[in-house]
Amino acid sequence: MTTTTRQTIVQLLSNMSDGKEIRSYLQRYSEVDQSRFAIIKIGGAILAEQLEETASALAFLHTVGLTPIVLHGGGGQFDKALAEKGVKTSKIDGLRVTSAEALDIARDVFIGENIKLVEAVRAQGVSAHSLTTGAIEADYLDKEKYGFVGEPTGVRLGLIDSIVKTGAIPILTCLGLAPGGQLVNINADSATRALVQSLQPMKIIFLAGVGGLLDEANEIIHSINLATDYDELMSQDWVEGGMRLKINEIKRLLDDAPLSSSVSITTPSGLVRELFTHGGSGTLIRKGERIHHFGAKAKLDAKRATALIEDAFARPLVKGWWKSFDMSASYVSDSYRAGAFLSRVPSPGGDFDYLDKFAVLEDARGEGLARTVWRKFVSEHPSFFWRSRTENGFNAFYASDCDGSVRRGPWTVFWKGESDFARVSKVVDCIVAMPPSFEGEE
Repeated sequence: MTTTTRQTIVQLLSNMSDGKEIRSYLQRYSEVDQSRFAIIKIGGAILAEQLEETASALAFLHTVGLTPIVLHGGGGQFDKALAEKGVKTSKIDGLRVTSAEALDIARDVFIGENIKLVEAVRAQGVSAHSLTTGAIEADYLDKEKYGFVGEPTGVRLGLIDSIVKTGAIPILTCLGLAPGGQLVNINADSATRALVQSLQPMKIIFLAGVGGLLDEANEIIHSINLATDYDELMSQDWVEGGMRLKINEIKRLLDDAPLSSSVSITTPSGLVRELFTHGGSGTLIRKGERIHHFGAKAKLDAKRATALIEDAFARPLVKGWWKSFDMSASYVSDSYRAGAFLSRVPSPGGDFDYLDKFAVLEDARGEGLARTVWRKFVSEHPSFFWRSRTENGFNAFYASDCDGSVRRGPWTVFWKGESDFARVSKVVDCIVAMPPSFEGEE
C-alpha cells in the first residue's frame, strides 16, 4: 500500500468523524504486531447473507495496513447439509455429536465456506490465505460422548505468523487436528478462545447480523464495562438464553486477554465505524475499571487528578486552580484515566450542581470508559449544568445526552434535568461569567 493510498483512506474516514480520532486509532492499532491486532470471528449466517460486505470490510482493513486473523464457522450450512444427506445427529450441552459420517460432511462444508470467503476477499484485490487444518491443535473432548469433537490444546502461531508476514489475511475454519492427525470438529467459541489465549490480541470482533447486544427495548447496548456492569446486567430478567451465554463466553475471553483488549460485536458494514470512531457502531465490551465516588477532595489523589485533567485537555491549569476548586463530588476510574469533577455553585437562580471538568485521556477514548463514568455520576446527579468550548469535539456526545444547550460567545452551556427556563437563564449567565480554568484561556 502506498503512502498516498493510506492518506486517501484516512481522509475518507475523516469525513465520517473527527480526523484526530481516526489517526489516533490507526496509530494505536499499527503499534502492535500485526498478528496481535485483531481476531475476527464470523458466523455461518454472515457468510450466507453478507459475504460481499464481509469481504469488503476485511479488504478495507488490509488496505490501511492492518491484518486481522479471521476465524469462521458454518453451523447453519452444516445443519442444512446433514439434513440433505439424511444424516441424523443430536446435541449434548449445546455441542453437536459428530460421528465419522457427520465429520466428513463438516469437513466438506467448512472447507467450502472457507474457500468462498477467501475468494471473496481476493476478489477485492487483497491477498488472503486459507488455513482449514493444521493451525489449531486439539484433543478429543470426550470421544464416547461427543464423537469427533475436539477441544483446542494449542495454536501453531508460526503457521499464522508466516502468512501474516507475506501480507495475506489468514482465514481459519473450525477444524482441528487431534493426535495422529485425526481431523476433529471444534466449537467456534472454543476455537476463538484458543486463538485469544495464544495471540493476546488488542481487538476481538464478532460479526453478527443484529450488530450488537440488544437491551430490553431491543436497542443496541453501546458499551459494557464488565467490572461495573456485569452483575447488574446478568440479574436482569431480559438477559436470558443465547444472550446470557454470549456475555459469559465474552467474559471468559476477556479474562484470558490483556486489560487493553476488548470485544466488539458489530455488522460487516459497521466494522470500520466500530474500529475507528469513539461512538462505534455496535456493542463494545471491556474488562473495564471500577468507578470510585469521592465526596471529599482530600480523599482524591490530587497529583493524579490534576494530571488527568491537564493531559485530557492538553493544557496546564491556572496556578492554584486545584486548591480553589470547591469540589462537591468526583467520579474517577481505577487508573485515573477518566473522571468527572463536580462542585455546588450559588447563583441568583439558586444553587446548582456544576460539572466543572469531565476528563478522559486520549488512550481511554473508545473504550466505553467515558460512558461508564458518565452513567455513574448522572445516576446520582440527575440535574446539573456544564460548559464546553463550542469547538470541542466532545460536544456531539454532550448534545446527545443533554436536555438543552445554548451558545454564549466561545462557550456552549449544557444542562440536564432542568425545565425552569427562568432559572436556566440565570444559571447560564453565572456559568459564562466564570473565570478561566486553563492558562491562556479567555
